[in-house]
Amino acid sequence: MSKIAIYPGSFDPVTNGHVDIIERALKIFDHIIIAVAKHPHKEPFFTLEERLEMLTDSLKKLKRVKVDSLDGLLINYVNKQKAHVIIRGVRAMTDFEYEFQMALMNRKLDDKIETVFLMPNEIYSYVSSSVIKEIASYGGNINGLVPDIVRNKINAKLNKNASSK
Repeated sequence: MSKIAIYPGSFDPVTNGHVDIIERALKIFDHIIIAVAKHPHKEPFFTLEERLEMLTDSLKKLKRVKVDSLDGLLINYVNKQKAHVIIRGVRAMTDFEYEFQMALMNRKLDDKIETVFLMPNEIYSYVSSSVIKEIASYGGNINGLVPDIVRNKINAKLNKNASSK
């Protein structure tokens, strides 16, 4: 039986920290499904389709990874995929507090599903999607913090928004 894990998130946008977590998870699990959440109550920078495309392109060299969308309760999605593990990246204690609470709630909903916390390489410990968007919006250099396709898409979107004003 292959070990399947789900790595959920908004990935708005995917960062090199996310990619690092996925590569680390592939050392433990046979297959990783990246579940991109729609988050209907949030206003994302990129559409769901753009996020799926950027993840697929950024991860194309990784053979045991599938990119999919997630709409609804994570536990239901995990069960539908016949997985038993949720992967969560943790950069700092502030991440851990939130993730710990979510892991306990998921365990309450289905005690057969485990959550595994992985830390990214320390060079990405300060990188988050929101920080990337803020730096880029002020013209800062995000090289090496996101995959090239993501950097290009962010710059294109910001340039498009600037020219339409």
